[in-house]
Amino acid sequence: MEQQVALERHADHEPDSSAGTYLDIRNVSKSFGHFQALRDINLQVRKGEFVCFLGPSGCGKTTLLRIIAGLEQQSNGLVYQDGRDISLLPPAQRDYGIVFQSYALFPNLTISKNIAFGLESIKTPSAQIARRVEELLRLVGLADQGEKYPAQLSGGQQQRVALARALAISPGLLLLDEPLSALDAKVRVHLRHEIKELQKRLGVTTIMVTHDQEEALAMADRIVVMNHGVIEQVGTPLEVYRSPQSLFVADFIGETNKLAVTIGADGRAGLGATTLACHDHVLAAGTRGTMIIRPNDIVPHGKPGHHDISEGEDRNLFRVKILSMEFLGSFWRTHVAGPEIGDLVADFSVNAERRLGLAEGDEIFIELPKNRLIAFASN
Repeated sequence: MEQQVALERHADHEPDSSAGTYLDIRNVSKSFGHFQALRDINLQVRKGEFVCFLGPSGCGKTTLLRIIAGLEQQSNGLVYQDGRDISLLPPAQRDYGIVFQSYALFPNLTISKNIAFGLESIKTPSAQIARRVEELLRLVGLADQGEKYPAQLSGGQQQRVALARALAISPGLLLLDEPLSALDAKVRVHLRHEIKELQKRLGVTTIMVTHDQEEALAMADRIVVMNHGVIEQVGTPLEVYRSPQSLFVADFIGETNKLAVTIGADGRAGLGATTLACHDHVLAAGTRGTMIIRPNDIVPHGKPGHHDISEGEDRNLFRVKILSMEFLGSFWRTHVAGPEIGDLVADFSVNAERRLGLAEGDEIFIELPKNRLIAFASN
């Protein structure tokens, strides 16, 4: 009864009527005893969109996915799918397919029987099931594997079977709960591309939970970054990477260098005795802040005396020493330090390393581009 009251409908809780909204999550909260796992989550997912819930362990992303699936009941709030209120519906009455991290295949059934399971449970005619299973086996690249059992397949192949089984009933919503985390790195990269291509081809609205930032950046149309039960930011991969709205997002998505600064006026910040020109911000002058710059945004300018370096008012040029260089294939992860700037991590391209003749122990000039420095208030 108490739960019914908490979920009581109000006039201002109508489903979002904006064009293309397929899943509408309104003011959803979830508590486990005294622990609040989710707090006032509001999110709209468009039809055909691929959305990733991204965040560290314990941030609430899996709880939110389970609420959408009906496997967990929210304490407050409403969930609409395609205009239908599904807030209190059991899982069997919701329109979705789900793929778990563990695959959850039936070991005693053949691959074909695993895929057919959902269709058989809704009394689909046998001839139609056979056609659908054959179609899905071709779709996931396992056309000749139907009579094998799960134990005879690799991890990547088993995950494809789990995906085919989830798609068998042509769900309106596909839910993926860390589907690639049990696979080795090379298979994971290959399979994430396949899943994204399949999703685009089918046009199925998809939500994937992951703690892997690279996975989210590569696969999502939009990323929902979560922390401590709240949404920190929603945006495209480029938006959350280039324009983080909080220090948490900046630090969690990609690598960052953090500089302790005092905010000045007119796009300036004080770093010790040095002044930095930085990106526009709304922080008041005199605020203690943290300035971030990503390693790949630091520009190398060569060695003193060998290159004509025009300092300019807003160049943010610093003389540093290369402490170490680590070759990572397409770039060099480089640790540098200077008396004005302190220790930084910079990613220099192979071409830049070759062109400038960089080596450990060299002194070089680096530039921190003004439009790549973002300021946040210190916590």
